[in-house]
Parts: sequence; structure tokens; C-alpha cells
Amino acid sequence: MAEDEVFLAERFEADRAHLRAVAYRMLGSLSEADDAVQEAWLRLSGSDTRKVENLTGWLTTVVGRVCLDMLRTRRSRREDPLDVYVPDPIVSGTEGADPEHEALLADSVGLALLVVLEALPPAERLAFVLHDMFGMPFDEIAPIVDRTPAAARQLASRGRRRVRGTGSEPAQAPESDPARGREVVDAFLAASRGGDFEGLLALLDPDVVLRVDVGGPTGDAPAGDAAGVGAPAAGAWASKVVRGARAVSEQALTFRRLAQVTRPVLVNGAPGLVAVDAQQRPLSLAAFVVRDGKITEIDILADPARLSRLDLTGLRTTGPGTTGLGTVT
Repeated sequence: MAEDEVFLAERFEADRAHLRAVAYRMLGSLSEADDAVQEAWLRLSGSDTRKVENLTGWLTTVVGRVCLDMLRTRRSRREDPLDVYVPDPIVSGTEGADPEHEALLADSVGLALLVVLEALPPAERLAFVLHDMFGMPFDEIAPIVDRTPAAARQLASRGRRRVRGTGSEPAQAPESDPARGREVVDAFLAASRGGDFEGLLALLDPDVVLRVDVGGPTGDAPAGDAAGVGAPAAGAWASKVVRGARAVSEQALTFRRLAQVTRPVLVNGAPGLVAVDAQQRPLSLAAFVVRDGKITEIDILADPARLSRLDLTGLRTTGPGTTGLGTVT
């Protein structure tokens, strides 16, 4: 390998974590983020960058363009834009994320924020992510979206308003005390296990939102013998959005028996729960947003194909409240 090639490879590796963080926020998919980063490397290795003064900025621009193309392609192929979609989670044990995922979780990129970003038009999402999350100037964003700097500023502003309207932006962080957030989610799990409807109501914000993604309008519920507790009620295993404390409490009781095999984890650095079968294979994964002692959002991933990519081999369960590390591969 030539000296210049060695230098480029070393520089790229130094920027890989940053580029993957950009792509993850842009795409909400870990596998697609890796694809975008790999494409950036291919373009770098085939380009003459001797006159590039800011290689990190150049690579960020390339990743932005690749992600923008991927988002546009994804949107054109999606048959129903109203489909419930929960982005790929980053799962870790309750002791915290491993170093590999720390860059991805910087700036409080919770799953709830990624859900909101999924609803933004591609150009708005890019402008918001690159400017508000990574501080890229609008004169550098403008060529990526084929707009003037002023128009790029407007794109980011529209995206920012949409995010603020949901209360999911990083500045409107969930429960500032992680221990308190964990306590609320653990109480929710205990109430679900015990069939305590009033207890669930007390933990939920009146305007709580529950999103369930099973990979399509309906999905295959876990077999009763897989979990050892019986399958959810017929019709319960479907992609849906449920609003309001009473409706969400009723939904939680529908999955009461599945709660018996549910364990605490961190999902994108926030309190979460994972239900696993006897072989430690994930059956569902839930991320929670807790504000002022109340659960305001719950996002559940129950898509068997995507859950199968969760690596929970490090999950150590010696009791209902003990868990180890699980990561997404």
C-alpha cells in the first residue's frame, strides 16, 4: 500500500466513529449507517484529496449525500408513509454502553428523537441533523441539498419546529436523574406483571404515546412455548400507535404474561426492557421516555427479523432485576 493510501486509511479510521454517528442519526438504521460509511470510504479511496484542507468535513459531506440518497430511495419505496417504524436501537446492560457505541449515543440521541426524525422529509432531516447535532455551517449544507444557504437554514428551522413540537429534542431531555427514570420503568414492569391497572395509570402521563413496530401491519406473535408464558391475545401483535394512559395501560395488560420474561436494559442510553425466551433470544424490546416521574413515550420493537440481529449473548440473568450487556450487530 502506498504511503498516501496508508495516510488516508488512518485518517478515515480516525473519523469512522464520527461518520457512523452522523449516518445513524440520518438513517436510524445501524446496518444502513455502516453501508453509508463504507460508501464514503470507497469514494475517498477513488478521489484525489490532496487539495482537501478539511478531510473530516469532506467525509461528513460525502456521508450526508449518501444518506440523503438512501432516505429518498427508502421514502419512494415505502408503500404506506404512515407505517409505524421504530428505528434500530442500541442496547446495553444497565451498567452502561460499551465504548464502541458511546459516540453513537452522544448528544442524547434517544430512540424517541429518532422516531420523530423518521417523519421529516429527507432534506429537512439532513439539514437539522448536520446543523443542530453536528454544527455544520449552512453554507456547507447548502450544496448537499442543492439549496442556497438561506434555504438550507429554513429546512433546518422547519425540522427543528417539528422536533420541538413533540418534546423529543435533546434540549428537552428526559428525566435528568437516570436512577429515577429506571425506578419508574421498573415500577411499570412490576405493575404489568401483577396486572395492576391502577398502578400502571399512576405511572403514565395522561398523553402518553405507545408505538409498536412488528415489521408490518401485523406480525407473528411469539409462540407460547418459546417464551414459556403463552402468546399475547389474538390481534394484539400488530403495528400500532396507542395514545392516552388508559388505552396504554390496557395494552400493557394484554402482554402481562410476556412481562414475566422481561428484563431491564438501557436502550440508547435510556431505561428500557427486553423480553427474551429460554434461549435468551429477544421477543420484544421497549424504550421509555420518562419526564417528571411519568412515562410519556414507549417505543416497542417486535419485528422478528430485526430482533434476530440483536446480540444478547452477553445477557446475564440471575433474577428479574439482573441483566448484562446486549448490543446490536
